[in-house]
Amino acid sequence: MASEQVHILENNLIGELIALGYDKVQINNESELLTNLKAQLGELNNVSLSEYEFKQILNYLKKGNIFEKAKILRDRISFISENGQHKSIELINQTDWSKNIFQVTKDLKVKDSSDSNYTVTILVNGLPLVKVDLKREGIELKEAFNQVNYYQRQKYNVSYVFLQYVQIFVISNGAETKYYSNNPVKKRSFQQTFYWANEKNRIIAPLSKFTGIFFKPMHLSKMIAQYVVHNDSDKTLMVLRPYQYYATEAIIKSVEKNDGNGFIWHAAGSGKTLTSFKTSQIITRLPDIYKVVFVVDHKDLDYQTTKEFNNFMKGSIDGASNINILMEQLADSSTKMIFTTIQKLSIATNISRCKELVEKISDKRIIFIFDECHRFKFAVTHKRLTSYFKNSQLFGFTGTPIFEENALGSYSVKKTTEELFHKCLHKYVITDAVRDKNVLKFAIEYIQTNTEKNSYEVVKTIKKDQDEDEDEVIYKEFEIITDYIIANHDKKTHNREFTSIFCVSNVSALISYYKLFQQKKEEGKHDLKIATIFSPKASEKDKDAIGFYDEKMEFMVSPLESKSEKELKKQSSNGSMPHNLSSNNKEKFIKNKLEYLDEFILHYNKEYSTNYSNKDFQSFQNYYNDIANKLKKGQIDILIVVNMFLADFDCKNLNTVYVDKSMRYHGLIQTFSRTNRILNEKKSHGNIVCFSKLNQEVEDAIKLFSKAKAKKEILLEPYEKYVEKFNAAFIELLKVAPTVNSVNSLKNEEDEFNFVIAFREL
Repeated sequence: MASEQVHILENNLIGELIALGYDKVQINNESELLTNLKAQLGELNNVSLSEYEFKQILNYLKKGNIFEKAKILRDRISFISENGQHKSIELINQTDWSKNIFQVTKDLKVKDSSDSNYTVTILVNGLPLVKVDLKREGIELKEAFNQVNYYQRQKYNVSYVFLQYVQIFVISNGAETKYYSNNPVKKRSFQQTFYWANEKNRIIAPLSKFTGIFFKPMHLSKMIAQYVVHNDSDKTLMVLRPYQYYATEAIIKSVEKNDGNGFIWHAAGSGKTLTSFKTSQIITRLPDIYKVVFVVDHKDLDYQTTKEFNNFMKGSIDGASNINILMEQLADSSTKMIFTTIQKLSIATNISRCKELVEKISDKRIIFIFDECHRFKFAVTHKRLTSYFKNSQLFGFTGTPIFEENALGSYSVKKTTEELFHKCLHKYVITDAVRDKNVLKFAIEYIQTNTEKNSYEVVKTIKKDQDEDEDEVIYKEFEIITDYIIANHDKKTHNREFTSIFCVSNVSALISYYKLFQQKKEEGKHDLKIATIFSPKASEKDKDAIGFYDEKMEFMVSPLESKSEKELKKQSSNGSMPHNLSSNNKEKFIKNKLEYLDEFILHYNKEYSTNYSNKDFQSFQNYYNDIANKLKKGQIDILIVVNMFLADFDCKNLNTVYVDKSMRYHGLIQTFSRTNRILNEKKSHGNIVCFSKLNQEVEDAIKLFSKAKAKKEILLEPYEKYVEKFNAAFIELLKVAPTVNSVNSLKNEEDEFNFVIAFREL
């Protein structure tokens, strides 16, 4: 009966593919596969291949692994003709989708003809590029996923090397259908399988509806040729998810029509970098586009985004390290894609020596793409860009747009995302991403460190003694929080399988916490690897570092009252920070902070055998980059920061953020989202451990960036609620079956049914 259901599903799928224009063929063995491949490649390239010529092509096709074959698929294959001429053919037409030839076969055999492979195989120009594994209704898709893995382990390396050309797998039980890219089994996870959806993010699960959209020859050609991405860093293939596809298509369509600016609103953690890379790459190939300029906000983002782009394609992007190089790249017509910062772009459009060049290229079609566009405060630069580059278009990517509610400053100067970029071209908010399991939910735990009753757990109540000043009370609270983190860190991070960030209110607090962790480490109370970083003041000579140092955000936010100069040294030593200082005292205080930064970098150098410093900007940038790498590799347990690393930093093995600072709206969501990247089944959610009251701020942020009643969709309930539900379910189970043995004494089907329901609920 089960096999009959799958057989019907298989025949229906093949019938639907034939209706879409596929030719049905029967491939019984490798010889027939090669004969068919020779004919299809000849038809695609309008040539008649001799056996001598085809043998050369086959020898080339057999080279490499899955990742390398995916690159071969997109290259032209060279061979020498019978008369000695050098010729080449393409394996897939990447520009005119209609030229590709689609065939479908079922039950494709491997060399052992008695052993079946997958149910349905789609051949494109004779190569098996898509495989579909079907299960009967009711069978979980993970079983089909595991079946695909079994065949790949057992058959791909001993039989057809051509099965390694598969780009996309599709698994379905009729009611549910998912797709994913081909990779070695050890680099594959069921969490990297995706549903297709429409432009409104409504999932298209039934196989028949999926087939009518995804398997259309034009669409499938585009998915294979354009939207399978090569990740050079770990030699894997990535296929775009539906919302990434629609966003890319929307921008390309807007560029082709030249109809103004726009922005993409995709939830933090859902893969905006991949989307923006693919968008930029495709736009550079359009015939009338002079250049694509990819723009980031902070110097500290330069390394990560450039690295990620070059992971997708080596040399795909040129980083403009200073203004002169930026101007050279703008003038060079052979450089199609430039990477720069908003600070450099602002300077380049505002200094006299650049005006002549700007005038020369002002009518060229230049596309500006802004990463994390919610972070820009560039109304003046925006005005310059649109006035100087008269034929340009501006596109932005953000997970947290700026609305009137979360815009900074008076409304006369603040600018919303919509005011700057005009229209939202595609939206995929955090509730969409959580529903689709493309990002994780958050588990927020409020840890009380004072007398206010606003949390689930009380660590300790702090009382101010008469002889204690405010500094000493705050420092005592810091110590309580430090002790809590030390006691609970292993539990939060699965015994340090994952890593964490601890964000604090200002540099003074950062120094206090770091010194406390170091002190307790020397006392033998923990062996955690602690690192820290905060922004040094930009040198006057380093004009390209403009925007890197944010004095207001990192140095001047403090709960403390101003103190006399006499107390300055004492406060600096215990980590508290004065506020509203005189200019002279402020300069001394900042200098003292930078001395601490030097000290902390020396600790880092000793711990990791490195040689970084704060003496010059490049060395500090290398220090930043090394921290990013070590955090991603799990070589740092806790990174203490103020603002750095809290936005646009993608680290899949980071699962916990400790918070001891006030934050709202986009800052809050961006910080929490450092924990929401999908990794494996053990990383089930992101941990947010709050030592500050953020209850209302969390609700306000969720309301602004998703919908008013989305809290339950995004946040896990407190642990106590799950215990309560578990206990209630256990009591109900005992009513049906008081003991294990009583299950054997259930009287009828109704009793058995009640037991199954109660046990399932538990």
